[in-house]
Formats: sequence, C-alpha cells, structure tokens
Amino acid sequence: MKKILVSACFLGANVRYDGVVKALDHQRLLKWRKEGRLISVCPEVAGGLPTPRAPAELQPKSSLIVDNLGVDVTNAFLHGAKHALQLCRMHGIKYALLKEYSPSCGSEQIYDGSFNQQKINGMGVTARLLKENDITVYSELTLGELIKIVD
Repeated sequence: MKKILVSACFLGANVRYDGVVKALDHQRLLKWRKEGRLISVCPEVAGGLPTPRAPAELQPKSSLIVDNLGVDVTNAFLHGAKHALQLCRMHGIKYALLKEYSPSCGSEQIYDGSFNQQKINGMGVTARLLKENDITVYSELTLGELIKIVD
C-alpha cells in the first residue's frame, strides 16, 4: 500500500498562515485516511512558524522567503522542507499532495513575492526538495493524476 505525504491543511488542520481551515473535501482523501495511507505535514509549522502568522512569499531574485512585514523566514521554511523529506524517507513515500501556490508547497505556481496575489511559474521550497529527491509532487489541481497512480 503506497503512502502519500499530504499537506496538513488539506486534512482540516488549523495550520494555514491566516488561521483559516480549508480542508480538501474529496472522497479519495477520506478513503486513504481510513486506510492509514496519509502522512500529514505542514512544513511551515514543522519549521517553527506559528498559526496564524504573517503571509510569506518567495522572493524570486534572492530565493529568500520574506513575510509581508519584511521578516526573513527562509530558515524556518528550509527546516520544514527537510522535515517533510525526512517523513518521506521514514515512510517510503514516493508521492506528495501539497497546497498549490504556497511558498513551501507550490508545485507549479507560487506567488511572485510582491504580496499582490500575482502568481508565477515556480516551486515552493518543500516541493522542490521533494522533487530533487525523486518524490513526485501533486496539488489539489492535479489530484486526479495522483488518484490514477496510487489506487
């Protein structure tokens, strides 16, 4: 049975930067959860950041992650990404379902660093680290593809 790393916010955990719970309501997630196949993580919380917290975005020119107050939170994000990779190694995980647009978890697009809700092509630090270690990353936008592979 293939295990899947999943963003904790998708499972209803109160971990989002704004403190809003936004669970991903999908029958397949419920099934996988009952089967014990999901390993939950919020890289940002695992990296030591609180909930709620100031929104943060990857700054493409510098590769730093800075919150909208100007605080550099890069180290917390990197620590959380390493924790996510550690979980994958510990559980033999080859697939992750992560939150698109997040500076941690975005797999195809992230916000552009301007805090104006503008998206650009790119990957969050956790998604990138997982991909570099042969873990395929999916998002809520590509969940159908993951279902075809792991079921």
